[in-house]
Amino acid sequence: MQRFTAKIENEYGNIDSAYGAPGKAYMRWAAGMAVSLDTGVPWVMCQQADAPDPLINTCNGFYCDQFTPNSAAKPKMWTENWSGWFLSFGGAVPYRPVEDLAFAVARFYQRGGTFQNYYMYHGGTNLDRSSGGPFIATSYDYDAPIDEYGLVRQPKWGHLRDVHKAIKLCEPALIATDPSYTSLGPNVEAAVYKVGSVCAAFLANIDGQSDKTVTFNGKMYRLPAWSVSILPDCKNVVLNTAQINSQTTGSEMRYLESSNVASDGSFVTPELAVSDWSYAIEPVGITKDNALTKAGLMEQINTTADASDFLWYSTSITVKGDEPYLNGSQSNLAVNSLGHVLQVYINGKIAGSAQGSASSSLISWQKPIELVPGKNKIDLLSATVGLSNYGAFFDLVGAGITGPVKLSGLNGALDLSSAEWTYQIGLRGEDLHLYDPSEASPEWVSANAYPINHPLIWYKTKFTPPAGDDPVAIDFTGMGKGEAWVNGQSIGRYWPTNLAPQSGCVNSCNYRGAYSSSKCLKKCGQPSQTLYHVPRSFLQPGSNDLVLFEHFGGDPSKISFVMRQTGSVCAQVSEAHPAQIDSWSSQQPMQRYGPALRLECPKEGQVISSVKFASFGTPSGTCGSYSHGECSSTQALSIVQEACIGVSSCSVPVSSNYFGNPCTGVTKSLAVEAACS
Repeated sequence: MQRFTAKIENEYGNIDSAYGAPGKAYMRWAAGMAVSLDTGVPWVMCQQADAPDPLINTCNGFYCDQFTPNSAAKPKMWTENWSGWFLSFGGAVPYRPVEDLAFAVARFYQRGGTFQNYYMYHGGTNLDRSSGGPFIATSYDYDAPIDEYGLVRQPKWGHLRDVHKAIKLCEPALIATDPSYTSLGPNVEAAVYKVGSVCAAFLANIDGQSDKTVTFNGKMYRLPAWSVSILPDCKNVVLNTAQINSQTTGSEMRYLESSNVASDGSFVTPELAVSDWSYAIEPVGITKDNALTKAGLMEQINTTADASDFLWYSTSITVKGDEPYLNGSQSNLAVNSLGHVLQVYINGKIAGSAQGSASSSLISWQKPIELVPGKNKIDLLSATVGLSNYGAFFDLVGAGITGPVKLSGLNGALDLSSAEWTYQIGLRGEDLHLYDPSEASPEWVSANAYPINHPLIWYKTKFTPPAGDDPVAIDFTGMGKGEAWVNGQSIGRYWPTNLAPQSGCVNSCNYRGAYSSSKCLKKCGQPSQTLYHVPRSFLQPGSNDLVLFEHFGGDPSKISFVMRQTGSVCAQVSEAHPAQIDSWSSQQPMQRYGPALRLECPKEGQVISSVKFASFGTPSGTCGSYSHGECSSTQALSIVQEACIGVSSCSVPVSSNYFGNPCTGVTKSLAVEAACS
């Protein structure tokens, strides 16, 4: 029988105190309205500690083992287990070690949890302008067990599968009773679910640094730091969350060549054909008939109603030459904006630009500008990159040029904030649907040479996509900032020139200890995102259209098409691994050979075509760089080849009884790297 719940509001309890009594009244109204719908399923409120009966308050976060519902009659539910964190333009790439995620899951069920849901289990892509929150990148991969491209991320996917298999073995005890808790020492806890002869236990070491050896039910157990061991019969450990025995899959991005001439001058079949580029210049300033003129500076979101990322602010001044805000022919122009991106044009020529960040959208731009006698035109282009969508009073945050906008010189200043401004919502190219190849436009210019590093320009080309079903992406290295369309469908904003800070990353993230979104970061000092997913559903056989709008300036000839492919599949399993989950039961002894190493090709129809490395003994390294240790069985490679080549999956026992004993008194492991095709 399937079970369902429904949700009203989300994480409102984190912010309702900012609204005072009206906030609480709204929460109670929402709860009452939901119940009155009589849907026949329970209603939940996430992160709402005072959710009124019968609504169930639930937990969202990296850890929910310490969460307690506001009534003993309500189940302990974890509605968002954060598998990673989102990527921001201008930020490093966050990731969450699977050992920590597995620890959080096991601790939740150890502490009486009844339901948990991953956020995200399948990563995604913020297509079009759908990113939620300022500066949220187009990629919403979220370090999820299934990545943005739909491929299984190993070992995260496999290890979580094993964790849930182990918890499933405990189900008869978990659903029969509540746990009893026993301290086994500092930072070590046993939770036992026991009814009659049915018994399951969890042994947790919540110390973030030190391994522990404990005695439980008369037996000795070694508990690595920050780990939980799962015992479906209160005796035998079938899994420890810190010990990964699922396979690792190495995914790689293969760059596709568009040239049909090799470096030696010989002809080769192109993997990707790209035609010449056409271009269209986006005009500076006001070009639409429906422009609005009004005194003072208007807020951007309410003016555009989010119909476009862009809003033009345009005004003009007349210079006689003796104005107090002049220093000769120059004046200092200062513009304050809520961003997120600002470009300043004086008499049709760009004078400078500035941008905010995910931590602060505020922009304070200031620079000397050159003015000419007579009329001078000032055009300010404000652009948003996602809008605020959470937090108290987020609807009042606003965007755009808030002012002041001020000219200043040696003898005085001129505040233009209350001057008459003309406003244009969006770009002319957007109104002309230049992104849609089905609509012909005379704006396009086809020429052997096209402008590069030119702000406010559209580019268009045709391409033939790569064959097969491997996921496709575009590397926008060489471009500045903009948006891209494939066959008229937006694949999102690109911004490869927005770099992450130089510091804050780690070469290897220690999973031990509490995780936070800033704990495990990579790609410091590099572009936040260079690769942009093109869903296969957007592509068609033969010719396809690619259109770019470039905001800052770039060279479209430098972009590359790539395919995401699985490289090697690897695994390393110790002979000291806990009981084998798939063959374990409380009535059945372990199989003769004990634990096993399993490999499986990631795509249907693939088989293991080669074994690149196999070592039983003391191998070291990681997938793609394994090496033999001083202790190594001479039979390992041939045994693994015989078991695995030509099949889609294989299982190899990890035991000296199977491989021979290359060294006594040493705990040995089997490491294998294979290729599928």
